[in-house]
Amino acid sequence: MKRIIDKDTWSRKEHFEFFSKIDDPVFGITAEVDVTRARKKCKENDWSFHQYYHFLSTQTVNEIEEFRTRIENDTVVLFDEVHTSTTILKDNKTFAFTFVPKTNTFEEFSKLAVKEFQRAKDSIGMGITEESKQLNTIHYSTLPWINFKGLKHPLSTSFVDSNPKITFGKMVNTNDVLNMPVAIFGHHGLLDGYHIGLYLEKFQNLLNS
Repeated sequence: MKRIIDKDTWSRKEHFEFFSKIDDPVFGITAEVDVTRARKKCKENDWSFHQYYHFLSTQTVNEIEEFRTRIENDTVVLFDEVHTSTTILKDNKTFAFTFVPKTNTFEEFSKLAVKEFQRAKDSIGMGITEESKQLNTIHYSTLPWINFKGLKHPLSTSFVDSNPKITFGKMVNTNDVLNMPVAIFGHHGLLDGYHIGLYLEKFQNLLNS
């Protein structure tokens, strides 16, 4: 479900109007999160760490209203919940898109992810589905080969892309602490650096829990 935001009473009205006039209103921040405890927990329970941090990230963004806000035609809408749409590496070393709905537990998420990731791996081309194109998704990707310090996404100026994009990179062990880079991108008319900071704080708390 979703509701239309009344721009006239919206606290971000001027921010939205200002950044919507910019050719490329998407901004990004790259940071690191400590995944030491989360990685250990996955090993102890024989869980997929890749699935686990996607699950925790999706739980996090659903707690932050700005990450659930989208531009739909000429309106701004707020979704009740958003889902996981991530890329998966195929055997031929290209990638495909996936869609995993939000769940309340990791066990539920993992069962759905196993089936969906296999479907995407077996697909022809990019595996795009109607679900993966939905507005109420977070666009995830992973670069487990690169401990990146910065990132840039290909963006089109022919249409408005208001889905936040989150990319996870290669873990690095420093003095028994595992850190993983995370790049977060969003439409500046819908969210600010404060909200990305809030995401990183909440995400880190879940990784440590």
